[in-house]
Amino acid sequence: MGKINILEKQVAEMIAAGEVVERPSSIAKELLENAIDAGATAITAEIRGGGIQYLRITDNGYGIDREDVPRAFLRHATSKVRESGDLNHIMTMGFRGEALASIAAMCRVELLTRTAEEMAGTRCLMEGGEQISLEDTGCPVGTTMIVRDVFYNTPARMKFLKKDVTEGNSVQAVTEKAALAEPGIAFRFIRDGITKLQTTGDGEPLSAVRAIFGREFAQKVLPVRYSYGSLSLEGLICYPESARASRSMQNFFINRRFVHSRTCMAAIEEAYKGALMTSKFPACILYLTVPPQAVDVNVHPAKTEVRFASEKDIFSLVYYGCKTALGTVNLAPEIAIPEKRPNPFAASQSPVLPKQQQINEKKHIPFDKGTLHVNTQEYHRMVSASSNEKSSKPSRRFLDISTDSGDLILCSPSVYEEPEQIKNTVSSLAAPSEPFQEPIEPEPVSELVEQASQTSHTNEIPDCKENNLYDHARILGEIFSTYIILEGKDELIIVDKHAAHERLLFNKLMGQGIGEERQMLLEPITVHLSAEEYSVAAENLELLEKAGITADDFGNGCILVREIAPVLSGLEIADIVTEFAQKLLHGSQRLISQRMENLFHTIACRAAVKAGDKLEIPSLNELIILMQEDGDVSHCPHGRPVAIRMPRHTLEKKFGRLG
Repeated sequence: MGKINILEKQVAEMIAAGEVVERPSSIAKELLENAIDAGATAITAEIRGGGIQYLRITDNGYGIDREDVPRAFLRHATSKVRESGDLNHIMTMGFRGEALASIAAMCRVELLTRTAEEMAGTRCLMEGGEQISLEDTGCPVGTTMIVRDVFYNTPARMKFLKKDVTEGNSVQAVTEKAALAEPGIAFRFIRDGITKLQTTGDGEPLSAVRAIFGREFAQKVLPVRYSYGSLSLEGLICYPESARASRSMQNFFINRRFVHSRTCMAAIEEAYKGALMTSKFPACILYLTVPPQAVDVNVHPAKTEVRFASEKDIFSLVYYGCKTALGTVNLAPEIAIPEKRPNPFAASQSPVLPKQQQINEKKHIPFDKGTLHVNTQEYHRMVSASSNEKSSKPSRRFLDISTDSGDLILCSPSVYEEPEQIKNTVSSLAAPSEPFQEPIEPEPVSELVEQASQTSHTNEIPDCKENNLYDHARILGEIFSTYIILEGKDELIIVDKHAAHERLLFNKLMGQGIGEERQMLLEPITVHLSAEEYSVAAENLELLEKAGITADDFGNGCILVREIAPVLSGLEIADIVTEFAQKLLHGSQRLISQRMENLFHTIACRAAVKAGDKLEIPSLNELIILMQEDGDVSHCPHGRPVAIRMPRHTLEKKFGRLG
């Protein structure tokens, strides 16, 4: 007996529908594309229950003729392609004729439509791919598609759907992409009875950007307009200071179709090269117009991936277009004075500012012989010059201590007060058995001189563990404000201070967590996220709390940060929250412990002393001592080595001393 069976029509349609219908957002995408192709100037999308229970797309387009309504739900029924040659000139969003058939196979569908020539509209009910009724009805010109009970007849697919809020955010993201692709169409998105998005439809991309991403982002973009042969590019790109911590704000549209393109991503990031810090990515809304025969949009069921006839030309178009736009403006960040607005809830009297405090200089004793010695006159000249120097880095405070020779010693605070925001967390590392001592009022210089005159100075690191790499090592200094140079036993040791500090912080966080201490922000920080980022961040606020960020779900794609751990003070909290959301978004199947490890990676990297931060010998001493005590600082959390060694015999061979 033969083993090959011909599948029943309903089963075959369900299998084929799986290529198109994955979740409510894929349904919304197909229906929105149909509405755009119908010439609509206004489109409304409404969902309830994340789009699983109810999803409605209404447009004011051409509508569907009464006689075409039954055929619209047949597989491969389309008005956009008639012969094979048409596939080389596709300019519409949809063209396969699979969307309505696939949706009707797995959902309960209600269609209301009327053309301008018809007196009455048409109402069609579909269930499980079968037509239930077809009748006249009253409705405006255009089409309304109502989809209920997604996957009601396929429980195997239903169990893969996520929470309503997650599915709803995905539908909103699809609607936002459609609104960006077609700024000439007025889009409205209603979620559980509340309007979440509304665009003007005035044809200006900036108007759509303002409605979707907010006024603040819209004020920090510059226009792009460029042509390259038969290709053209226009749109908006961000200033370097507005770059994001992820690529989630990179939007590319090929002939008004949103696509994921590695070529375009690589091109724009290359254009920004040298203008962005590491781990920063430019945001953009770019529209590429490409001859239809030069792009294949039929390589993916969801049509979000395309293939170009010439990847090189596309790269050149985006690269030179963005490079040219960046070259027309001054990229130096402008310091904006924040607008002062009256606060009706403010106290009648201004709060009293706390007195300026400094760290007790006793934490930095003993100092070493390599500390800079200057006379009193030279000291005052240096301090005066330092106070007048304009720098983007936080100003460095100096403690002045005299010696027997009458000179003064200049010494900066330790590595755990510099940068200042991490002093509380890491000072507890230096003295785990003792509580952190609060800063005291600065003492007069005369008292500091008296205390220092009774102190011996050395730069030899005390022994902490046997057979430690740094046993008996002596700090010679640092080079390039990045690497610590030590003379060990018959070897030269070079330590990357950022990598070392990053590992120390990471070990501390993994062992003890970030701590329970929080400081309330004078003004909460509002973090605007994409729909997917917002969804995962709102569902994992407890992870943010464990990572030192107390935040609330503020709605409308916003997370409101109210309190942070002291270790995070002074850092870009919005960027950290965005990175957290991205890590959680792409690692949703990982265990929570692995997620927390990723979060601690980010915190440790951002809080660690940076390459280029000049530190004095006492600060370097403390760092090496902590490395001795920790015992697990061979590599940073990213796998880079913390130190490299050069044995004495290798050095002597290089100089020809060993023949």
